[in-house]
Amino acid sequence: MNWDVAHRIAGIAAIQAHRDLDVDRSTYVRVHGALGAAGLIGMAKSMPRLFGVYRSPDDGGPAVLLNARLDVITQRHTAAHELGHHRLAHRSAYDNELDPSLRWGNGSWPDEEKVAEAFAAWFLMPRPAVLAALERIAGGRPTAPEHAYLLARALGTSYTGTVRHLARLSQVDRGRAEQWLKITPATLKRSLTRGAAVSPDAHVHAVTTRMHGRRLHVDAADLLVLHPPGALIDRLPEALSLWPEPGDRIGTSSLEHPTIVEVTHGMDTECRLALSVPGTDEPLEVTLVRESPRSGIDEIWP
Repeated sequence: MNWDVAHRIAGIAAIQAHRDLDVDRSTYVRVHGALGAAGLIGMAKSMPRLFGVYRSPDDGGPAVLLNARLDVITQRHTAAHELGHHRLAHRSAYDNELDPSLRWGNGSWPDEEKVAEAFAAWFLMPRPAVLAALERIAGGRPTAPEHAYLLARALGTSYTGTVRHLARLSQVDRGRAEQWLKITPATLKRSLTRGAAVSPDAHVHAVTTRMHGRRLHVDAADLLVLHPPGALIDRLPEALSLWPEPGDRIGTSSLEHPTIVEVTHGMDTECRLALSVPGTDEPLEVTLVRESPRSGIDEIWP
């Protein structure tokens, strides 16, 4: 089976899964909740090599085991991959070293793994959610790799997987997608922070006027770049700090030097960030939701 066939099968299966599991296709997909809604027993524990494990009903399942050592984005993708195995009635699977950023499309994947991998992309990035996020980020189609990176942040997906999916959705041509894939996320993070060095483990999010009323999924050490020119932070939540140095004043954004705030480990589940923007009567409000890697049994389902 080639990847085009795998994606055709997976795309249909993902739409059916969204319908059956009552998943909102217009926004960030809560994949761990979907696993629970699908009736899967699940847990996450530290494992040295495995990304995840799916146990079929024939082997005492259905159940999923995720690697608690994975970062948020990789664990979300793995959870969707294992859900794909379940929804497509696959055999039990032990997914190790199937890293799409290293081995994508090299012919070594078994057919069931190809379809499960494609399912993860379509499940986490449904077309309505992609188009809605692109409207906020780019005013329509993406024209720069930074748009693809910010789309990945909005959907909780990897930059590489998001660029490939944009090509699948015909939002960028394949030639441009291949060019963007040569650009590292580290380069894009420097671009978004105006040249600042960002931790490899941190993600960068852009807060614009189009984000008003939205929920932004973040984790500790992530950075929020405040783009509205002249915006003032009404009150900096305790879970956030000015970056790179807090200083003794509340930041003001400009096009040349946007204010950047960092999510601290003090953030529990969510907090609200409010900005006063010149020329508007109402504050710009964004709800930040901490999306950390799941661990154990009780914490795997939200």
